[in-house]
Amino acid sequence: MTILIDKDQVISSPALVPAERDLARDRGGELTIGLVNNMPDPALKATERQFLKLLQAAAGPRRIRFHCFSLPSVKRSPEAKWHVESEYSDLSELKRQKFDGLIVTGAEPVAPELDQEPYWRDLADLIDWAKANTRSTIWSCLAAHAAVLHLDGIARRRLPAKCHGIFDCEAVTSDALTRAAPAPLKVSHSRLNELAQSDLEQAGYQVLTRSAEAGVDIFVRQYASRFVFFQGHPEYDALSLQREYLRDIGRYLARERETYPRPPVSYFDAATEEKLVRFEKKTAHQRHPALTNELPGLNLRADIGVGSAAAVLFRNWLQYLSVEAEAPVLAR
Repeated sequence: MTILIDKDQVISSPALVPAERDLARDRGGELTIGLVNNMPDPALKATERQFLKLLQAAAGPRRIRFHCFSLPSVKRSPEAKWHVESEYSDLSELKRQKFDGLIVTGAEPVAPELDQEPYWRDLADLIDWAKANTRSTIWSCLAAHAAVLHLDGIARRRLPAKCHGIFDCEAVTSDALTRAAPAPLKVSHSRLNELAQSDLEQAGYQVLTRSAEAGVDIFVRQYASRFVFFQGHPEYDALSLQREYLRDIGRYLARERETYPRPPVSYFDAATEEKLVRFEKKTAHQRHPALTNELPGLNLRADIGVGSAAAVLFRNWLQYLSVEAEAPVLAR
């Protein structure tokens, strides 16, 4: 799938459109960006839409050629496999072209260790290729964990409980990627593991943002390509965490997981959280998949702020790619 994004397209979320003063500083031209979408089948199409929407909003006067790929070794259902084979470009096409930017998502783990995953060899090859064949690559969540393990042997650490919710992230150092970002950045995180800031900094990575509760958020490292790592999911829309939470409840009721999931942090309003506590108590006495039909209505907090961080990050990322296109040897 190749989509051409230009300034004349209608953007579905006007709130994410860059301000006029920001557009005035941006250069035009055309950028080629690839998305290697390895997300689990239920999130596959939503992830495409989320990144496409962000690039549309951030494009400004630029034209963007947007290509979708997926690692062939990621296990798929027949329906998802058909979608990838019919709508996505073959991964071999990625390595035959020059890409300005690349976005690589994680995949649902199926092995005890990352380097035992069935897609590990393909992902490691992609990491090595991106270092020399993109101006910048974004590694999202599990892909960030895999990249630093492959590059520097940094192992992620298992968390005592899932990091799941909207977290306030503060800038640790000044960087072009976070220029004009709101303070704090409200970013969705959803993961069972983390990378320690001390491990990253000792290996030469630069931490840009972090949360007092969720730890490291964004960090970077410069190769021939600038690698940008997200432990969180700034691309998530307002309902992404809700969908994951309901999925996990369903898995608990189907006895596919042992523990009842905690609600996402700073996400549902107070009345909804009270209803969810009562529902959880009910599942302790009646654990059956049919109970999902009795889930209460869910309302989000009014101040979750989803989208504000992503709007700034992706606008600044495209600006970096545009400057690099004109002066590829600019020091960073």
